[in-house]
Amino acid sequence: MNQQQWVGIDVCQKTLDVYIRPQGELFQVPNNPEGIAQLVEKLQAVEPELIVLEATGGLERTVACELSQARLAVSVINPRQARDFAKATGQLAKTDAIDAQVLAHFAEAIRPHLTPMSDESAHQLKELVQRRRQISQMITAEKNRLRGKSGSVASDIQSHIEWLEKHLAEIEAQISSAIALNREWQKKMELLTSVPGVGQVVATTLIASLPELGQFSHKSLSHLVGVAPLNRDSGKFRGKRQIWGGRANIRCVLYMATLVAVRFNPTIKAFYERLKAKGKLKKVALTACMHKLLILLNAMVRKGQTWQPLAN
Repeated sequence: MNQQQWVGIDVCQKTLDVYIRPQGELFQVPNNPEGIAQLVEKLQAVEPELIVLEATGGLERTVACELSQARLAVSVINPRQARDFAKATGQLAKTDAIDAQVLAHFAEAIRPHLTPMSDESAHQLKELVQRRRQISQMITAEKNRLRGKSGSVASDIQSHIEWLEKHLAEIEAQISSAIALNREWQKKMELLTSVPGVGQVVATTLIASLPELGQFSHKSLSHLVGVAPLNRDSGKFRGKRQIWGGRANIRCVLYMATLVAVRFNPTIKAFYERLKAKGKLKKVALTACMHKLLILLNAMVRKGQTWQPLAN
């Protein structure tokens, strides 16, 4: 019987530090096409159970995609998870080699979900959606700066706002074109936007940044996004349930969708009113509605069904 092996890869701009557990092999390859090809060939011979990398602002994308295309199991995790795990196991020092060892240990102990690797078009859509969010935030910031300003300063800010709005429209057009060229995305758009409260911005963000929608269980997806209420109990102490972690950008658009849904979506509105009638605080009730909305969207995408007004 072959021994199971687990791999951790610490990604830097120029190098990849790789650790194979439990045999304890540590090596380094250049973070370039030649080095990645060498790494893929090496790991195909090893046949590890799982390879874990940290999300490093996109630097990990190329190597993760190449490993995945070679039919190797890959999981890209939040750096916070790896750091918390290192502290929990008493590993306080931090170097590239140590980080690779920690990731390999994390792979064996935690066994995180595999990360679906998007193709180039999906990656470009995700970048466009991220850029749209950045530009929208800049427009909001500039409008806030405009308050109370006059003269040349006000004129300069106003000109910048107009330029940003024009650029935002161009990004929106590129996103619409990308969706129109992909039949699967078109179908998802139709399903998602059939839900009262879910508009174009929410739907495209979910398509681009939550490819797991419709693929994961309700529980796993809720934890992934960070809308699952987590217990804070110890002994006789019973703390308030709180949401924590997850994908902040998804929670942000879900929150905006929920604000609309509690007014115009009959299912979410009824649920919200029941919670308020039970004495739940507005913020608590809205969080619960975000959770319910995500569950509904997940079920719809999985079944390929449009919105049903009487859905529970």
